[in-house]
Formats: sequence, C-alpha cells, structure tokens
Amino acid sequence: MTDSPPVSPASAGSKSAVRMVRVPEDRAGQRLDNFLLGQLKGAPRSLVYKLVRSGQVRVNGGRAKAERKLEAGDEIRIPPVSLAEVGDKAPPPTGFLQRMEAAIVFEDARLLVLNKPSGVASHGGSGISHGAIETMRALRPNQSLELVHRLDRDTSGLLIMAKKRSALTELQALMREDGGIQKRYLTLLIGRMPDGVMSVDAPLHVGLRQGGERHVQVNSAGKASLSHFRVLERRGGHSYCEVRIETGRTHQIRVHAQHIGHPVAGDDKYGDEPVNKRLRDQAGLKRLFLHAASLQFSLDDGRTPYVLNAPLAPELAEVLDRLG
Repeated sequence: MTDSPPVSPASAGSKSAVRMVRVPEDRAGQRLDNFLLGQLKGAPRSLVYKLVRSGQVRVNGGRAKAERKLEAGDEIRIPPVSLAEVGDKAPPPTGFLQRMEAAIVFEDARLLVLNKPSGVASHGGSGISHGAIETMRALRPNQSLELVHRLDRDTSGLLIMAKKRSALTELQALMREDGGIQKRYLTLLIGRMPDGVMSVDAPLHVGLRQGGERHVQVNSAGKASLSHFRVLERRGGHSYCEVRIETGRTHQIRVHAQHIGHPVAGDDKYGDEPVNKRLRDQAGLKRLFLHAASLQFSLDDGRTPYVLNAPLAPELAEVLDRLG
C-alpha cells in the first residue's frame, strides 16, 4: 500500500472505487475530519461529517469519530464520492486567482504567507465560496496547505499557511505560548489617544447574536486578553497607532479599542457610525482600518527566525494622506 495523493472533485467521480490511504508521518496528530478534507478536495465539511457518521469512513477497519487524532501508519478507508454529492463548484475567477497570487509576500519549503486583502475571508463558509485557503489550494493543486491562524474578513495583512504538518504543529504551539509569536498591527483609532503605550488587559467573551453572528464583549467570564496600543501619528483629529497583542482572541483589537473609547475607524460592528460616515465621505475610508503588519517567531526550537512584514494596504495609506 502506498500513500495516496489528495484527489480533486474531478477525479472523485461517481465511478471511483473505495480507496485505502495510509497516514504519512507528517500527518500524525491531525484530526480525521481535517485529513479527509485534504483528501477530498472541494468536498464540503458537512459531507465529510456525513461520511464519518454513517461509518463509510473507517480507521484501521473500525468506525471512528470526526475528531479522532490520527497516527502515522493508520489505514483510512475513503468511500467513493460522487460529483453530485460534492457539488460542481466553480473554481475561483481568474482575476481573483491572479490577485491572490500577487498577494504572496513570502514562501519557503514550509510556509506560504499572504498579505490578505480586506474583504477576503480566511476560509470559505456559509455564503463564501472562495476563502484565502481554498484559493491558494486552487493555485497550488499539488501542494498541501493548511491555515495556521485566521484573520477577520475585513482585516488585511499577514496570513500564514503551512505546507508541512510539522510547521503547522510547531506554529500552533507557539501561538499558545505567551510571546511565542510577536504580532504587530496598524490601525486608525477614532479620537485622540493619549501619548505613550496604553495597555488593555480585559477578558473577552464570544457570544452569538440572533442569526448566529459572533459578537465579542469585555466580560469577566471571558478569556484573558492583552493588547498594547501606541500612537504613531495624529491624523485629522484621530490616532494612527501600532498595536501589539499578546493573545489572539476573536475581534480582540476591535473590542479593546471600543472598550477604551477609541474604536477602530471603519468598524461597522463595534465602531462609531457617525464618525465612520464622515471618514467615508471626507477621506474615502470604505473598510475597517486594521492591518496585520508584522509577525516574528522562530521555528526549530528557536534556531530558525522568521520576520514577516506586509506593507500597509494602498487604500489605507491614501486615507492617511487625505486626513493630513
């Protein structure tokens, strides 16, 4: 038996036979559902769960749960998947593919890093056909790619994808460590922030609003969250800042900024609607002014340092120029 490469929907047609796939060493520790998503390119997550629940997927001859952690050498039975089940999803448009290819700011044997444009989701989901990870997989059909972390859809900047399971595992471990990855963002905060560094140590709780929309708030029942804001320049009565975060909670910078009374400019969820409208009309700000500008970390137990940078998006630089 040999390791089987990932298949595309085109090769996973209704006449496909059952495949037996051996888990390679670099996939040890991966969840069964994520392993299957890599094997059945284009298959929706709901279909993968259906195949697992129904017992059509087997691990070493037995039924298994979707969250099972695989071991090197495990034998996975993958049933035939018809095109009708997968859905004949159209590939990303050519122009979008080219835009995302041009957004690559760093690549080596282990990592691929994007300067993700605002408006592009990190991954596809309800109502989103093509997120950043799906688009890069379409551009690199023979390359294994996994998201290391996520950025809000409206936030631009550095988004890391791992080419190797070992890099994914090491980076995710660093993210769980305090200071394991140094993260620097650039943002425009509404109003006049005080000079110097303002540290915000406020726990964040993720709740759901009607319709399933995530809404985060400062709440003592939430997870510890720490952000450091520092003013770089004053622009048009507002504060252009760098933010360094020591934790990576959902909407952390946006909610901490709101908490101190200086919400992120252009934030339609946690921001100041009248000021956002003025900035849109007077300075052309049509998006969230938040950009993941820099990431620093080391792999190989500290032996291989990485310093990644993404220049401020042109449309945000133009807003700063207009504010004078």
